[in-house]
Amino acid sequence: MNIVMLEPLLVPRDFLFELGGPLKMAGHTFIPCTAPLDVAEKKERIQEADIVIIGSSPLGAEVLREARRLAFISVAFTGTDHLDKTTCRDMGIRVSNASGYSTLDVAELTVGMMISLLRGMQAADARTRAGGTKEGLPAQRLHGKTVGILGTGAIGLRVAELLKAFGCRVIAHSRTQSARTENLGITYVSLDTLLTESDILTLHTPLTEQTRHMINRERLAMMKQGAYLINCARGPVVDAAALADALNSGHLAGAAIDVFDTEPPLPGDNPLLDAKNTLLTPHIAYYTAESMKDRTIIAFDNITKYLNGTIVREIALD
Repeated sequence: MNIVMLEPLLVPRDFLFELGGPLKMAGHTFIPCTAPLDVAEKKERIQEADIVIIGSSPLGAEVLREARRLAFISVAFTGTDHLDKTTCRDMGIRVSNASGYSTLDVAELTVGMMISLLRGMQAADARTRAGGTKEGLPAQRLHGKTVGILGTGAIGLRVAELLKAFGCRVIAHSRTQSARTENLGITYVSLDTLLTESDILTLHTPLTEQTRHMINRERLAMMKQGAYLINCARGPVVDAAALADALNSGHLAGAAIDVFDTEPPLPGDNPLLDAKNTLLTPHIAYYTAESMKDRTIIAFDNITKYLNGTIVREIALD
């Protein structure tokens, strides 16, 4: 089998070759990638590939249709909306992801964002650098806050675990309910109740046609005056223009956003760039040195199991 990487996975070169070694010893060809490729280079690489490894960069029909015998894609990422799944289905390509690799990392950043907003860390840093004092800076504790979690998959549940340690009241709304929430003391509520009761609303839902702009102008208006919004899920779950208006009007006290309608760098006209009281990060929630290694291990494990006749972590292509 010809196993081809189409993008770097941000791990040390030696680590990558260590994982690829057993595949080569088993008689397979492994073509690594340690620097970004342009579309033409991807088209050339994919032509003779039997198996492809990608991360979070888009892989669309233009490149996929250059493949002559591609049978399996291992996505070193949890989300797969950057992959043209319709073309994969039409071409008979099976796909697995690396679900779970960044659960701890996303959850930690989510809680860190909450604390940063509540304690006004950005304003405090700027004040200190300008020779000022704490006078007039926002300051609230996380303990005792009602935090609403939209989506109780693995990440949402890990966020809940951390928040319980901080002494928060945690409520949740999710398409499917987890039995683990009972032990965590989480109460499931309607979406309307989640919006109206949460001091902080944190999003952990996938992007589907049902969740696109789920947090729209009307639902933002339902949130508590002075509430906070955290989005480390998918950008289009939130109507960015409506969120900017809710922040600039003072209805919401702040928002921390790691994901956007498009991947960073953001265009200059993105409404959140000029919105008040925002903490913006360039899609880093999943990104730590540890998670990059974990996702690479999972991606290679997917391939090893596929070569042994078993597909794990397979995603639906419909």
